[in-house]
Amino acid sequence: MAYELNGKVLEATDNGYLVNQDDWDKDVAQAIAAGEGLALTQDHWDVIEFLRDAYFNRNGEQPNNRAILKAMQDKWQGRKIDNKTLFDLFPGNPSKQAGKIAGLPESLRKGGY
Repeated sequence: MAYELNGKVLEATDNGYLVNQDDWDKDVAQAIAAGEGLALTQDHWDVIEFLRDAYFNRNGEQPNNRAILKAMQDKWQGRKIDNKTLFDLFPGNPSKQAGKIAGLPESLRKGGY
């Protein structure tokens, strides 16, 4: 599988995850999201940026849904945030679908917790 964007072909795995994380930028994220049927809002970007920060600044950490939920509760104070909120944003499983859009490697753990 591959993504074509701005005349460049970006290699991806059979599941749509970028092979080279250095290929990622916000335009690539928009293209992957569009392929997933998503239009990215600021809430999507908050989750994506949290996942990228965890991966690149915490030794390859890939937070699960529970960790994402806790981080977004802290970030979006004053709003009711629950699992449904995350699944409304990323119906294909928040940690995995958001990770794909964030240009991270596929997480091999099972389940969201």
